[in-house]
Amino acid sequence: MAEVSAGLGTGRASVGAVLDFAWTASEFTATEAMAGTSLTRSTAIDAIDTLVGAEVLRELPNARATGDYRAGRPARRFALSPDLGVVIGVDAGDTHLAVTVADPLDRTLVHHRTELDPTQSAEARRATIVERMKAARSEAGVDADHVLAVCVGVAAPVDRDGISPPHPQGFWERTNPGLAAALHDWAPVVEVKNDAQLAAIAEGTLGAAQDCRDYVALLASERFGGGVVVDGHVLHGAHGGVGEGVVFDHIVGVGSAFGLRYALQDQARAAVESGEAATDGSLGRLVADGPVEPRLVLTLAASGDPDALRVAERVGATVARVVGVLGSMYDPARVIVCGAVAESVEPVLAAARRILPAELHLPAPEILASSLGAEVVSVGAVATARRAAREHAVPLLAARRLRTTA
Repeated sequence: MAEVSAGLGTGRASVGAVLDFAWTASEFTATEAMAGTSLTRSTAIDAIDTLVGAEVLRELPNARATGDYRAGRPARRFALSPDLGVVIGVDAGDTHLAVTVADPLDRTLVHHRTELDPTQSAEARRATIVERMKAARSEAGVDADHVLAVCVGVAAPVDRDGISPPHPQGFWERTNPGLAAALHDWAPVVEVKNDAQLAAIAEGTLGAAQDCRDYVALLASERFGGGVVVDGHVLHGAHGGVGEGVVFDHIVGVGSAFGLRYALQDQARAAVESGEAATDGSLGRLVADGPVEPRLVLTLAASGDPDALRVAERVGATVARVVGVLGSMYDPARVIVCGAVAESVEPVLAAARRILPAELHLPAPEILASSLGAEVVSVGAVATARRAAREHAVPLLAARRLRTTA
């Protein structure tokens, strides 16, 4: 609303108020807009007509035309125009790339997820990301000037300018290879954010934290990293490093920022190699077959296999220590374990819940598995891009169109 008012002068604040109302109202009448904005009827109608003339709102067929009319004069009905543009959300993980093109409200137009080579150079990675984004935009049939907002999630801390700090081994520079500069001209709003922070936004928007103001979204599949929300605000830090997983390299009982995928693999192999798990048992055969698939270990544990349950118990102790650190630092009401592993992680979380109270002096947070699966960062990226479209890009578009039609 601020951008509309600033572009058109204070006399048109009513236009911004109606536009802001339209985002959450779906279809609405002038009476509903008047009630939702506290504008007078004549002012609300004038603002609606202005936005319809600028093709930011569209007038829908009235009740008589749709066959719902019964008696009296049918009310005029309005909604946001369906062709305002699109948003693009990107999950640029270390080993995967997911690109989503969506409308500004609730519809996904294109979504593709592919594997990435983690040994790619920064330059090759940047080129791959841009190429896949262009391909998705083309598949959606969208011109470049119809992209309202872009949000990219990366496995690195990111400052408010979209830049990651240097990493001792160059990891952060490779996972965020100058994306803010490379995508600068893609949309009126381009944001590059830490993937765990986007997971937290996803959980607060569509996931297990919709009614919670204090929580941590713990990305746990490949590496540990936390998106931290306190008093309803996502914490960021000077370099975007709040919740960065390197702290777990220094925690006794955790010892590494590598996530549950590796913890389950290592514990399963250790159990078989030590003779604790029989080589001819289900877990032993799983280890002998080659690379250990964590989901299969968890499936065995869920079925009651004693060897797999011991593995889940030990990994659960690691999770309890991780959650204990987060609980002591941020005092969340919930910790939501996110990522692909969350779909089958319940045996590990059951163990963590039993162990966690001993790790804390504060009341233990609730530990939950995310329902958003491997797409949690994509969901957060799209939600963030949609918010940017609502708060910035579409008001600017409306102001530009209204200046043109004035």
